[in-house]
Amino acid sequence: MLISGFTVIRNAVLMGYPVVEAIRSILPIVDEYIVAVGAGDDATRDLIASIDSPKLRIVDTVWDRSRNTGGHMLAEKTNEALAMCRGTWCFYLQADEIVHERDLSVIRTACEQLRDDARVEALLFRYVHFYGSFAFIATAHNWYRNEVRIVRNGIGARSIGDAQSFMIADHKPQVVRSGATILHYGWAKRPERMGRKMARFHYWYFGVQEEKTEDADFTFRQMYGLRPFTGSHPAIMRELVAAQDWEFAPQFKPGDWTPKDWTMVLSRGAELLTGRRWGERKKYRLIHGHPWRPS
Repeated sequence: MLISGFTVIRNAVLMGYPVVEAIRSILPIVDEYIVAVGAGDDATRDLIASIDSPKLRIVDTVWDRSRNTGGHMLAEKTNEALAMCRGTWCFYLQADEIVHERDLSVIRTACEQLRDDARVEALLFRYVHFYGSFAFIATAHNWYRNEVRIVRNGIGARSIGDAQSFMIADHKPQVVRSGATILHYGWAKRPERMGRKMARFHYWYFGVQEEKTEDADFTFRQMYGLRPFTGSHPAIMRELVAAQDWEFAPQFKPGDWTPKDWTMVLSRGAELLTGRRWGERKKYRLIHGHPWRPS
């Protein structure tokens, strides 16, 4: 059984993506790693090439600027990388997603034990979203708490939308829980780097005519649902975490909340009353009653 890893990245240096750490976090359990590097404005390709591993395969890509809406280029390039994977299972990580070393054996065991169970089309991961710093996480209901990151090869899996989720042919993938967690560090950056990322985000998501490279006015917003992080960071991230040189501390300021924040407050109240999270985005179908249980 082979496991393929794959990632799509462009302008990682400018936008402060921990892409090297992301790749290295799962290198021990994959048999190959496809990295689709988009032609950009920095030394991202050299950064990826600095990873000394025979498992690594760099693929050079060009992003079509005529398709700069909705993040669709991310899905398109993700699908190109997925098509190059040879494994039974294909493990997708975005460039700001890290797997804790304690979960590697759990993931490998899941892939091995579920290899011949055709009902299982993909594996589901829990999510932790850092926001503002490495010490706080976002927990409001608009931050997804589960997502597919491993898909079975050869059954028509494809990345959709802005590459957050997958479909299998014309249906949502049938999944079981992997038992592992993805730590999402995309919102844990220096404010100026976060501003750079958001400026470019507006170009590739909203189709503005000119790609801006900076957002000098960016500040981390005080929003509902920010909590202290009480877990442990992966070993591969600890140097970056220790080097944090900016400050961010959540403050309880309902006067600064947006209508979306208040919607999240109501959603949380409804969940407390009913035990159900209403309106949760689920691009997967959990196989209920499946005997697989992570150890």
